[in-house]
Amino acid sequence: MTQQLHIFFFPFMAHGHTIPFIDLAILFATKGVKSTIIATPSNAPHIKKVTHKANKLGYQIDTLVIKFPAVEAGLPDGCDDTDKVPSPDMMPKFFLAVEMLKQPLSDLLKQHCPHCLVADMFFPWTTEVAAMFKIPRIVFHGTCVFSLSAMEHVRLYQPHKSKETFTIPNFPGDDIKMTTAELQDYVKQETWRTKLFNDSKATESECFGVIVNSFYELESVYADHYTDFLGRRAWYVGPISLSTKGVINKAERGKQYSSIEEHECLKWLQSKDRNSVVYICFGSTTNFVDSQLMEIAKGLEASGQQFVWVVRKEKESNDEKGKENWLLEFEKRMEGKGLVIRGWAPQVLILENEAIGGFVTHCGWNSILESVTAGVPVITWPVAAEQFYNEKLSVEVLKIGVGVGARKWKRLVGDFVKSEAIEKAVKEIMVGEKAMEMRNRAKRFADMAKKAVEDGGSSESHLNALIGELSSIAMKTCK
Repeated sequence: MTQQLHIFFFPFMAHGHTIPFIDLAILFATKGVKSTIIATPSNAPHIKKVTHKANKLGYQIDTLVIKFPAVEAGLPDGCDDTDKVPSPDMMPKFFLAVEMLKQPLSDLLKQHCPHCLVADMFFPWTTEVAAMFKIPRIVFHGTCVFSLSAMEHVRLYQPHKSKETFTIPNFPGDDIKMTTAELQDYVKQETWRTKLFNDSKATESECFGVIVNSFYELESVYADHYTDFLGRRAWYVGPISLSTKGVINKAERGKQYSSIEEHECLKWLQSKDRNSVVYICFGSTTNFVDSQLMEIAKGLEASGQQFVWVVRKEKESNDEKGKENWLLEFEKRMEGKGLVIRGWAPQVLILENEAIGGFVTHCGWNSILESVTAGVPVITWPVAAEQFYNEKLSVEVLKIGVGVGARKWKRLVGDFVKSEAIEKAVKEIMVGEKAMEMRNRAKRFADMAKKAVEDGGSSESHLNALIGELSSIAMKTCK
């Protein structure tokens, strides 16, 4: 009797990391793999809620809760998710607590004996822990291979140390230009994050391999380069959210507080013409000052386009009350033409609606890939992380977007952009011949994405190959 393959999935404690990890665990479960997600106490209920449908369909997905040593690291009790960290200057303590999970993780591995550990990029130390139990550790970054490769080239060759504007050296195409201002702060100068970043990149070559939430046809040149030049093993299994259609409730992915029910939002969209609405959302962590939000509102109104705009719901304060006053006036003025959602929005469902003709995004990879999957062109407004690299792929390589003009990496609070630039970008992506060309290209990529996850498609083949290899290793190591 063949033993069932059992994989542990260990996401970083942040929404942008947890969402694709849940999708990934469900994807493996649909292939007969026993999937176990490791979660902190506050994240576990949400994960179980999302995986409930898959469980009811007979797929084996479990959640194990791991105690997060917040107090031991100097954090408030219960601070087990990045959203709960009181201030940015306490993030080093959060990552200290993360490293203190080595022993609890070891205890779980000893108790449950999985055959493989798929761990987040922010857990480079898990390669060593997995080795202690003689099981493979696979990295899941949650971004594209273009950005993985480009960041590694900048790290290795450090072109920013001699030029303000530079071409990424030894990179396919020889024409991808960056500026020092677009690079992460921990790349430009030594901070506590620098070691974490370097360790994360180093572990790509030290561990069993890397799972990429992308599909080979989207960035084949960079996929080949990643393996042939940088020497990384990688499997391209995305878009994962496409593969889990019918197994996961899209309206539950990442759901938190929302000022509107998903059916109300979709009903509003269904009353609009095809490709007539622009969707604006900047992810779960990006913040904009009130003056920037007002510029966005002015730009949207001046563009004359219909819109759905997701504004993050912040804790109540005097500034928040001030925001609500002008925002309520803006909503009233735009009634019928624009819809403002505070908090969470059913992004995948919105992007799939035929009324959506463009997407203003912070360029987080989850959002970029969801737009590609839906065949929707993008207006790029990168803020932090690897988002400026993702912008290069979208605008310069895939040619399915236009930049709004953000030029400085800012971590949490985005680079200030005037309303005139926002108006121009919205018009460019929604109206005219160029908009139609970008939309047609995006639709072609969407078709390619669907084929990639079908039987015999590239992503399906990569997934089957990885499962086959892990099953073979599991059989050899079985007692």
